[in-house]
Amino acid sequence: MDAKKQILKEKEALALVREVDEIYATKGQKVIYVDLRKDKPGSAQLLALLLGPTGNLRAPTLRKGRTLVVGFDAATYEKLLR
Repeated sequence: MDAKKQILKEKEALALVREVDEIYATKGQKVIYVDLRKDKPGSAQLLALLLGPTGNLRAPTLRKGRTLVVGFDAATYEKLLR
């Protein structure tokens, strides 16, 4: 999925989260990891990780199996794409 071409808003972003077990979200230089099997963040917390200032799903967004990566961090991509 190309988040720049396929625009997802709040409802669609939350639906995407229901299909994954973990999220890696990059905010600036920090990577935030959420294990949805253990943690139960609220919708507001999830949307803060997933959506950019425009209210759309942040780009780049990558889904690999049951893992969702939001934003870009070279080390995270390398770890998950090996």
